[in-house]
Amino acid sequence: MVPPRKPPGMPGWPAALGLRLPQKFLFLLFLSGLLTLCFGALFLLPDSSRFKRLFLPRRAAAAASSSSSSSASSARDAALPRGPPAAAEPRHASPAAPRRLREQLRAAGPPAHTAAAARQQVRADGRRRELDTGATPAARETRAPSRFDYERFRRSLRHPVRGGRPGEDPDARARRMKIKEMMKFAWDSYKQYAFGKNELRPLTKNGHIGNMFGGLRGATVVDALDTLYIMELEEEFQEAKKWVEKSFDLNVNGEASLFEVNIRYIGGLLAAYYLTGEEVFKSKALELGEKLLPAFNTPTGIPRGVINLGSWSWGWASAGSSILAEFGTLHLEFLHLTELSGNPVFAEKVMNIRKVLNRVEKPQGLYPNFLSPVTGNWVQHHVSIGGLGDSFYEYLIKSWLMSDKKDSEAKKMYDDALEAIEKHLVRRSAGGLTYIAEWRGGILDHKMGHLACFSGGMIALGAEHASEERKQHYMDLAAEITNTCHESYARSDTKLGPEAFRFDTGTEAMATRLSERYYILRPEVVESYMYMWRLTHDLKYRQWGWEVVKALEKHCRVEAGFSGIRDVYTTVPTHDNMQQSFFLAETLKYLYLLFCEDDVLSLDDWVFNTEAHPLPVNHTNFKTKASVQ
Repeated sequence: MVPPRKPPGMPGWPAALGLRLPQKFLFLLFLSGLLTLCFGALFLLPDSSRFKRLFLPRRAAAAASSSSSSSASSARDAALPRGPPAAAEPRHASPAAPRRLREQLRAAGPPAHTAAAARQQVRADGRRRELDTGATPAARETRAPSRFDYERFRRSLRHPVRGGRPGEDPDARARRMKIKEMMKFAWDSYKQYAFGKNELRPLTKNGHIGNMFGGLRGATVVDALDTLYIMELEEEFQEAKKWVEKSFDLNVNGEASLFEVNIRYIGGLLAAYYLTGEEVFKSKALELGEKLLPAFNTPTGIPRGVINLGSWSWGWASAGSSILAEFGTLHLEFLHLTELSGNPVFAEKVMNIRKVLNRVEKPQGLYPNFLSPVTGNWVQHHVSIGGLGDSFYEYLIKSWLMSDKKDSEAKKMYDDALEAIEKHLVRRSAGGLTYIAEWRGGILDHKMGHLACFSGGMIALGAEHASEERKQHYMDLAAEITNTCHESYARSDTKLGPEAFRFDTGTEAMATRLSERYYILRPEVVESYMYMWRLTHDLKYRQWGWEVVKALEKHCRVEAGFSGIRDVYTTVPTHDNMQQSFFLAETLKYLYLLFCEDDVLSLDDWVFNTEAHPLPVNHTNFKTKASVQ
């Protein structure tokens, strides 16, 4: 073929641009680099059969497309039930750090000296990790189908879910009915002004969606399900159930907090299923659980804190530091996902987290708050029993209890961690108040967050099962910490506690910074009251709880719901215009249970996840082999 001639006197195209020789060279270099970048970027995009069809041979592209679709469909088939009957402020890890700090932490990659090794490891392991988002096809084909025997599970419970209420105290009943009225008011306000949105803005009477749930809606609906059921608000429960059946859409595309979706949505749906046996709750929980699995596709298997619910593939570079309270607060829910689906992948993911944590060296026996999901090393030595660390410790002791005290590994991890906490973080103030400080590379910060006030209840729960020589010691420690948290309420003008309180500059159990004076309807203090009441039956815990009820009514109840306040040290506080979903899931539930008899959601039968959703103790194995048709 003869190349076309250029017209006489017409220069070549580089010359036509008026470029000199060095400029021509730079231009060609830039153009070649741009083409290389564009071509290489295709390999960093999420897996897509359309791209593969462009660049792979026809047979290979077809195989890749078939493998991708069959893997996704078989994962759904394995998880979906086969038998008949089922903005918020982040709850634990997230709220302690301001939103801007959390974004910086997630954006921060692994230390520079580890990046090259991490890239090599990801190149070698990346494809295998992607395939591990569910059980392998071969494993699914060979695993015998199973279903959860719900009727057998209900027969195994040692107490009626809502209790028997023989000879109950009339004063306790009256107070419980008041809390039930508060719950109905909060729900009715949400239903009227924000139904289907994530949370209610009670001052402006509209809904709030936020960006924490990746496009999921109805956080308040799912969070409130079990509270409505336990309080026997039957009509309201049916409204919530109908919304889940008809309007709860899981086909969303957005970045979500793995932690928040797990504790609120997965936890809420699982609890609703176990309480009622309604199949819609189980199927939604299992489908949503599958969408969380890609978060574990890291070199270590430590999940990322943020996941796109609409994408099944993420590059390694999107992983920043993972937070202890986030990746450490999956165990309870994921074991139940395996229990209900028969798919072991959920349990395998969280058991691998334990393996990583047991391998890594712990400074002074403590668990720092930040871990690289790429290297498996601590990123910085900041230890807190409040935000960023809290529910990791809670889930250790509750994993042991949920296993019917068979998970000895969890119990040992809890005992060792509590011993280190008591040695290095527990301090007593000049005024005699016991508190848990934060630890920053060996230097104590004498501050305790509201989030850390759950620890009184946790330590009491663990003390109940400690050795005889340690049992009373830990019960005393739990009572002292709970008393300190009560003091943070009692020393404020509203009788509600601040976000954080300090023990320095002559001040005790009070916020000393303007940024720590707010209260957003948090539950941790009344959570400890509930546990301390059930384990000691000391009437002061009911009295303290009733003081909280009165303070909520006086300072947080507004015309269209309940709102947090910006300053607990003024008797005319400014409201923050947010009725948090956890107010219905936790704060009101714990207050209600405080005035119930002990057999209502008995601690013999249930453990509460960190959003107060009850999950059953595994007294026996409830899975049965399904007959093959």
